[in-house]
Amino acid sequence: MAYDKSIAAFEEAYKVIPGGVDSPVRAFSGVEGTPPFIEKGEGGYLFDIDGNRYIDFVQSWGPLIFGHCDADIESSVMEAVKRGLSFGAPTTVETALAEEIVSMFESIDKVRFVSSGTEAVMSAIRLARGVTGRDNILKFTGCYHGHSDSLLVQAGSGLATFGSPSSPGVPADLTKHTLLATYNDMASVEKCFEDANGDIACVIIEPIAGNMGLVPADESFLEGLRVLCDRHGALLIFDEVMSGFRASLKGAQGISTVKPDMVTLGKVIGAGMPVGAFGASAEIMAHLSPEGPVYQAGTLSGNPVAMAAGLTSLRKLKTNPSIYVEFGNKAKRLTEGFRKAADAVGVPMVTEVRGSMFGFFFSDKPVKNFADACENDTEMFAKFHKGMLDRGVYLACSSYETGFICTATTDEMIDTAIKAAYETLKEIKS
Repeated sequence: MAYDKSIAAFEEAYKVIPGGVDSPVRAFSGVEGTPPFIEKGEGGYLFDIDGNRYIDFVQSWGPLIFGHCDADIESSVMEAVKRGLSFGAPTTVETALAEEIVSMFESIDKVRFVSSGTEAVMSAIRLARGVTGRDNILKFTGCYHGHSDSLLVQAGSGLATFGSPSSPGVPADLTKHTLLATYNDMASVEKCFEDANGDIACVIIEPIAGNMGLVPADESFLEGLRVLCDRHGALLIFDEVMSGFRASLKGAQGISTVKPDMVTLGKVIGAGMPVGAFGASAEIMAHLSPEGPVYQAGTLSGNPVAMAAGLTSLRKLKTNPSIYVEFGNKAKRLTEGFRKAADAVGVPMVTEVRGSMFGFFFSDKPVKNFADACENDTEMFAKFHKGMLDRGVYLACSSYETGFICTATTDEMIDTAIKAAYETLKEIKS
């Protein structure tokens, strides 16, 4: 494929946008080549400005569960736009979307909409601190919860540690209350509670991690977190910005029996528009302004166009919950095809699927946490990504990201992608 126009566009963007992109992963720094500049999407396909067509397994990093330009969602957006882009005032569509979410999540009585996943998590943590009167929070290495200061931390030495900033511009004082534990390792969590003398406001986790590749939490691990939080009076937050309505109709909570105290959501509830949300019991949410003293606000929160898109998306999913079986079958066939292609040339690969989410690592052992993920062959992934892109298959441009199936993903697309995997891996090994 030719990428001349994309290369020129990237060079032009670099002059006026840091790194040429508005989100770091888009720069293709973890893979080979230059990012294609996209002109349009249709169903399960993307088209770049050079005229190349790609089978899209990224789907805008998750929100497009019905693919690009779904007719129903597009129609609801256009009707909303005709009424106005934003009002900064209440609308009934906010209530309608909130009612749909509350009806599907046992752990949520009330929900507050915001404009991004980062904002949802930041607000949920503030609320957890306000409810408990505690400052410390606990997160897991490898789980990404947005770029707010308290969550940009790195692990130190030892089994568990208080965090230190992982980005310039983040004051140490803002991360000293963030404790780090190892995903799927209960001993590390117990040590965090011990180090903090139980003074922890909340434990936040991606119950199905999607930012170190696809790495689900063990059910026994989630059960252990629930017990520890109850014992120490901490709140358990499930970050389902990615897995919500993707892993199942109820996200991870449709798979696990563990119920969190708070949930953060995003992606699918905006159907491609910028939306985030956080929710909890009525008792917890009563602490939030204007009912309570914990302040949170947003001028564009509950944007009517985004609400309309999300409401249409969720109602379509709710009327056809069996769609997740089809998602899972297609994701499994795709990843099994990738693994067989890898086996054919003697390249180790492990795969994972949860509903419409899939992941794979060039590794010879199961991946249970971030340390395991870091042992995967990133050089092989970079070559594989380039080869697949050249063959018209658009995969996430990092070995630490998750792929997505949408309703527009056909069996023919999966067959084409598997064939491309065989050709790419054979070329790499030759």
